[in-house]
Amino acid sequence: MARRTLRFLFVLFLTAGILGTGIALAQDSPVELVMASWRVEDAEAWDTIINAFEEQYPNITVRFETTINTEYASVLQAAFEAGTAPDLIHCYPFDQFLSFYNKGFLADISDVPGMEHFSDTARSGWVSEDGSAVYCVPMASVIHGFYYNADMFEENGWAVPQTMDEFHALVQTIKDAGITPIAMGTKDGWTNYVLGLNTIGVNMWDGENGRLALVAGDAKLTDAPYLSAFEELASWKDYMPEGHESITYSDTTQLFLLGRAAMWPTGSWEIKNLQTNADFTVGLFKNPTVAGADGCWIYDFIDAAVGMNTATQHPDEARTFLEWVTTAQFAELFMNQQPGFFSLSDHEVSVDNELVQEFVSWRGECKSSLRLLDQYLSRGDPSVGTESFRVLPTMIQGGLTPTQAAEELQSYLWYPEK
Repeated sequence: MARRTLRFLFVLFLTAGILGTGIALAQDSPVELVMASWRVEDAEAWDTIINAFEEQYPNITVRFETTINTEYASVLQAAFEAGTAPDLIHCYPFDQFLSFYNKGFLADISDVPGMEHFSDTARSGWVSEDGSAVYCVPMASVIHGFYYNADMFEENGWAVPQTMDEFHALVQTIKDAGITPIAMGTKDGWTNYVLGLNTIGVNMWDGENGRLALVAGDAKLTDAPYLSAFEELASWKDYMPEGHESITYSDTTQLFLLGRAAMWPTGSWEIKNLQTNADFTVGLFKNPTVAGADGCWIYDFIDAAVGMNTATQHPDEARTFLEWVTTAQFAELFMNQQPGFFSLSDHEVSVDNELVQEFVSWRGECKSSLRLLDQYLSRGDPSVGTESFRVLPTMIQGGLTPTQAAEELQSYLWYPEK
């Protein structure tokens, strides 16, 4: 399949047909679809996935075209407004792409056959305000946890923590041994919110119960369950690398890979990187539980979907691709080609990867929760999501107390009456 080119090809004379499988297939004239994504690093995996689709539908080709994640939404916005956006669009969950749907840029694909394989939770990141329309087919979620250097743990006799008390004892023991316990910096503030507060806090605020209480306005970030997570994150300052103020996410990757940090709180998307580049055994444990909690929660975040440009010149072919994304064939290809990205469909998928299997096993042990502030609450100007990238590193660095940080972020929460 072709890679990125300077302009889109225009293909004439389309007709529509139906395959015996029930998936709509456009006829004899070849058609090229362009699919936009922010996952630059996944081009090779998508080559394999797309090749499987093209083998089944030889008259449709798909070109995977990427933009770096920090520019993806703005580039798409400009392309939609100029009428040059690709046919298929990889979608972030919640407000940014909901706004694209509300502006008429993304099509309602609720009636695409196969959508019944996705639960309401799986669809929740890509539904209209009134719940009547789905505008992207859910593809993947990611799960967060703590990777650890299993060889280092074994050599030092350290046990994997199950509770917060055990976690606190462990990080102090590791520090006393002259090793950095937690590979995290405060230069890239998104890591402190996405990988720090949410990962360690989800059990403290009781997962979805606490998140939905915030959404409903029945709780505040200054309440004890949330404030305890701010306090915990602030305490990590003593266990982060020296000079964490200038350490980026990329730096923490190298610190962990080089054996200069014992643990790395991050997401399942790093599996391939770690299994390719680590020269030690990589272990994995889920976020520790809190005393007195009834059960446990994991941070299992719906991450990616794919939708259709309303203005595509090839709607039948685009819908054929979207229907294929709902199938078991796609789910298995996707999870095996991109270990650490988990299908949101209800199809049973076989994956031969120990770290993937470990992450998935947590779903049977704990309940799943979304990111704390991303749904509805970040619609303000300024957005609480964006402001958390500033406030939390400032707190860790000592510029704000946990209470001050919680009070400031509470002031940015968006509610309809505002």
